[in-house]
Amino acid sequence: MAVHLYAVSLDAGDPRRLARFWSGVLGREILDDPREGVALGGDAHSDFRIRFLPSDVPKTVQNRIHFDLTSASPQAQRDTVDRALTLGGQHIDIGQGPDDDQVVLADPEGNEFCVIEAGNNFLAGCGPVGAVNCDGTRAAGLFWSEALGWPLVWDQDEETAIQSPRGGAKVTWSGPPLMSSGGRDRVHLDLVADGDRDAEVDRLLALGATRAGTGRHTADDVVLADPDGTEFCLLTPR
Repeated sequence: MAVHLYAVSLDAGDPRRLARFWSGVLGREILDDPREGVALGGDAHSDFRIRFLPSDVPKTVQNRIHFDLTSASPQAQRDTVDRALTLGGQHIDIGQGPDDDQVVLADPEGNEFCVIEAGNNFLAGCGPVGAVNCDGTRAAGLFWSEALGWPLVWDQDEETAIQSPRGGAKVTWSGPPLMSSGGRDRVHLDLVADGDRDAEVDRLLALGATRAGTGRHTADDVVLADPDGTEFCLLTPR
């Protein structure tokens, strides 16, 4: 593995407020992030951070990346939902059916997430954040498997998923049709190179990534896009 997943990053009008919300929901510690913004540290299951980066661009469309949270029991699912609502979350309708067992919510800035029902075998053992759920094709899943060195753990009917060999949260792609991007994604993945960053840029481009402009939050970050056009960042070494 030549790059690793450093963080899932969310643009935020009020980064500290959003960090407090997600810290309360997930029980993760709030950290000052050395790469700008504020972050939640990893947990016993997944070591990637959740970063909240300052942005004055309002949210206008549904995010193409969201969290799926797990539930150990029906009561635990209700507790997570109640905790999120108390902290400022809200129920939202994104087209889910009345018989869906998952509960769809949004955080105080409108970022969608799902609280998955108890007994979901696919996410068993993944931890509180069961999945980083991405809108994307099989080609994107194959790209990210090669990019991160994470094996495929699901590959069926255009739906794919990968997971670190160490376990933890899965990263999933739901297959076509894809949602409209609606401009720059408010949620994106941040990578850090374990060696020569320029060499890693070349490797990712050879795997099917494309260049996508200048840094999102610092000018030195390399912004790329996966085969579906979903942006991600290769951060400046610190």
